[in-house]
Amino acid sequence: MAKIFAFCNKKGGVAKTTSALAIGAGLMKRGKKVLFVDLDSQCNLSNTLQTEKSVANILNLLTLKISADKAVQQTKMGDIIPAVESLNAIDVVLNQTGKEFRLKETLESIVPNYDFILLDTPPSLEVLTINALTAADEVIIPTQADMYSYEGIKQLWQAIATNRKYCNRDLKVAGILIVRYNNRTNINKTIKADLMKMAAAFNTKVFTTEIRECVALRESQLLHEDIYSYAPTCNAVKDYDAIIDELEAK
Repeated sequence: MAKIFAFCNKKGGVAKTTSALAIGAGLMKRGKKVLFVDLDSQCNLSNTLQTEKSVANILNLLTLKISADKAVQQTKMGDIIPAVESLNAIDVVLNQTGKEFRLKETLESIVPNYDFILLDTPPSLEVLTINALTAADEVIIPTQADMYSYEGIKQLWQAIATNRKYCNRDLKVAGILIVRYNNRTNINKTIKADLMKMAAAFNTKVFTTEIRECVALRESQLLHEDIYSYAPTCNAVKDYDAIIDELEAK
């Protein structure tokens, strides 16, 4: 039975997609069966995996036009239910009672086929992110060590608390994942200390390992390769491997 992780932060540009892709690739290197689910109309994860334009996509799944097994595309970088740009109009069509449970319900038939399902969410707290929180076992919160990201996490936490109350009382926060970290700057160190206080107040943690700035991450995405294949000895691989160790140790 798959463990489902949602990668969430209200702020954009905090490496949600990058982290989902890297962690997924690392898990597959360890022999795990992984499914990516792209819930962002920007389609960054889908484009990186070079998905095809077809009926197999998350919009058709959420609107019940196809079943989950028909929504999955197989790529050289892994299985994915891809996004489409028209997903940005999902609020118009996904408006029935119980809409918060649509992703959870439509994925149920394929959950046993995977060890991990990784949900990449948009930078918002609207219906798609709510669906991800409802379907997930745990939330991973990628963030930069800056003030805007810090404020985004506070707003996300309110959404998590509401989701626990009404939709998914078993939802856990796996931790706050600091990305693009530079331990030589005072501002990064200060924000990290604040994030640790916030995590303690929210009864979660900041992951022990920060993800260091690494140009190879961006290069690998441009070349449609996962970081483990493109630069297996780079700092990002070492850092994400340590994060996976933390996740698997739970």
